[in-house]
Amino acid sequence: MSKEKILITGAAGFIGSHLCDRFLRDGFHVIGMDNLLTGSLNNIQHLFCLADFEFYHHDVSRFVHVPGKLDYILHFASPASPIDYLKMPIQTLKVGSLGTHNLLGLAREKRARLLIASTSEVYGDPLVHPQTEDYWGNVNPIGPRGVYDEAKRFQEAITMAYHRYHGLETRIVRIFNTYGPRMRVDDGRVLPAFFKQAILGEDLSIFGDGSQTRSFCYVDDLVEGIVRLLFCDYAEPVNLGNPQEITIRDFAEEILALVDKTASKISFHPLPVDDPKQRRPDIGLARSLLNWEPRVDRSEGLALTFDYFKAVVKP
Repeated sequence: MSKEKILITGAAGFIGSHLCDRFLRDGFHVIGMDNLLTGSLNNIQHLFCLADFEFYHHDVSRFVHVPGKLDYILHFASPASPIDYLKMPIQTLKVGSLGTHNLLGLAREKRARLLIASTSEVYGDPLVHPQTEDYWGNVNPIGPRGVYDEAKRFQEAITMAYHRYHGLETRIVRIFNTYGPRMRVDDGRVLPAFFKQAILGEDLSIFGDGSQTRSFCYVDDLVEGIVRLLFCDYAEPVNLGNPQEITIRDFAEEILALVDKTASKISFHPLPVDDPKQRRPDIGLARSLLNWEPRVDRSEGLALTFDYFKAVVKP
């Protein structure tokens, strides 16, 4: 009996590479696809020796062809950090729109189930806290962050249209802040920035007064939730993230204590445009539907992530 085959776009990225590991471990034949705009082959180098892994260097914003049968598609291709989508606004919009359209067409042709990676950014700077899946969001469509927010909102809309009109099997995961090994050091997000600055003995840069909140989910927990959602019979969006909330200032103090760099302090800078003040998922739906919640405590996850950053950040 042939193995089930899964296509993972954004396979050389942070979350995509961990998904490749998981599905190979679970006995799937994995096809990774990435244009390497923000992904790195270093994240999947260990997989190239495996018979059940293939890699296509391809931009999903252009026509996507995969020969033979295909059972599942996970669409995780996209610039995902502010520094990336502010630098590459057109590519960000195209991968969320044209890329998603291409993969929906492929899924329809292959009769494959498609799961798309949406984001907590669809909630914008939320007026509802914590954020539930039925909240429509507070997004500035023409602001600098709008290229990512609206790409993901369109991605959800066209996915639901294919589900309703064509009867396509689709799944939507709304991912909240996730961290772990293989994050890019210079991707501009708060955790890599803090770790890099602390390891180098630099001041940790806080934007605003540090009272804004985030919640951080370890990547292994997120991957487990994604797997459960893929095989669950539910087509509407599901939040996945850690509901344990922390201010950015307190988070900086945790990083400093872990790295133990007494030379480092905290410096404050102007808050970027449309930066959300609160971010915390309501995961009630994931709990009831998937029997899922985060298992890795932040102190444990940060220690594992610190080990990775120590190896890649050279003082």
